[in-house]
Amino acid sequence: MKPATAAKKLGVYLPATPASFQEGVVTRAELNELQANPPEWLSELRRNGPHPRPVVAAKLGVSIAGLARGGVTEPLTTEQIEALKQERPEWLEKERATQAEVRKETARIKQQKLEKEEKAEERAAGRD
Repeated sequence: MKPATAAKKLGVYLPATPASFQEGVVTRAELNELQANPPEWLSELRRNGPHPRPVVAAKLGVSIAGLARGGVTEPLTTEQIEALKQERPEWLEKERATQAEVRKETARIKQQKLEKEEKAEERAAGRD
C-alpha cells in the first residue's frame, strides 16, 4: 500500500515519518508488524506528534470540520493539544458541545431503529 494509506492506518502524520517510510511501499505484513511492534519513531510520533487532523480532533473531542471552523488547519503536537485543552477557547467549547449533541442524536436514532426492528420482529413472530 502507499505510505499515505499506511500512515493513515497507523494514525500518524506522513511528513513526520522517516524518509524510508515515506518513499517505500508498505505491505500488509509490514503494517501488521508496525502495529504489533512499533519501532521507536512510530511510538514517538504517536506519543508526541505532530498528529494528523483525525487524531487531533479525537484528542480534543471535536469533529474534523470543527477543527477547521476553529482555525486549526495544521497538525498539532501533543503539547499543543494539551495547551488548547487548558486554554479552553470559545470555539473548542462550542465544538465539543456540538459533538456531544451529535453523539446524543446518533444514539437516539440507533435506539429508535432497534425499537422499530423489535416491533417488526414481534409482528412477524405473531403471524407464524
